[in-house]
Amino acid sequence: MDLQALKVFQTVVKAGSITRAAQELNYAQSNVTTKIQQLETMYQTTLFYRHNRGITLTTKGQLLLGYVERISHLIDETEKAMKDDHTPKGPLRLGSMETTAAVRLPRLLSQYHHLYPDVDLSLVTGPTEQHVQGVLQYELDGAFVAGPIDHPDLIQKVVIEEKLVLITDKIHPPLCSLGDIRTRTLLVFRAGCSYRAKLQQWMHQEGIIDPKIMEFGTLEAILGCVSAGLGVSLLPFSVIEKHVQSSTLTYHSIPEPYSSVQTLFIRRKDAITTTALARFMDMMSEAGHESID
Repeated sequence: MDLQALKVFQTVVKAGSITRAAQELNYAQSNVTTKIQQLETMYQTTLFYRHNRGITLTTKGQLLLGYVERISHLIDETEKAMKDDHTPKGPLRLGSMETTAAVRLPRLLSQYHHLYPDVDLSLVTGPTEQHVQGVLQYELDGAFVAGPIDHPDLIQKVVIEEKLVLITDKIHPPLCSLGDIRTRTLLVFRAGCSYRAKLQQWMHQEGIIDPKIMEFGTLEAILGCVSAGLGVSLLPFSVIEKHVQSSTLTYHSIPEPYSSVQTLFIRRKDAITTTALARFMDMMSEAGHESID
């Protein structure tokens, strides 16, 4: 098996064209074409449809891509295992919801970085759905997401029990029912956010269909716009507690099951647990629900 040819194939798929793949690999375009032809000859099949807009994977090409990604992952795992001398070092790629990263993780991450400076720690923030896919595709070593999560390839651990509340500007009167905000704009993270999904599910259950939605990329933007009276949002109380105390926001309690959510730490079952990841999970467990706050 020509591993180099498989790497070229994978690069062509990601780049979307042979020309861009050749540039990325710093190869002559003819060399890339030859590698693809060698694979097609070896497997006696066509891997790409060629057309004016570029290339598209055939059914067999899609099948091969799945195997190549698994082979690539195994090679990476082998390298990690061989280099792991039980000293925390190397990359540690984590994902987190924006809210968890802003309120729950700073102290833990700071302590971890102080204890293990040789670990190249990176944190990506985004919605739950994005991080689940990131872990499943081996792009992240672990992630903090909102539960429940049900996937056979994932290990999950409950780390935080959150209380969700509806937030409005400080002059908004008390809510008697969800109908009181029927005409208000929902200020939410992009699709894939579990809090957004829960709010929309609640509204749909109450017969409020197709509410007006405004998407934001950061927690600060949502909090600022709610405070300014632009709309309402659903967020963990821990995130807005300081804003309530400073009288810049008002929160409203909501009924079960919409007011409870678990924050989970997920990782793949078949991924190697590096020393860097193991130490992080140890610290996370030792911190407990209170000290991670």
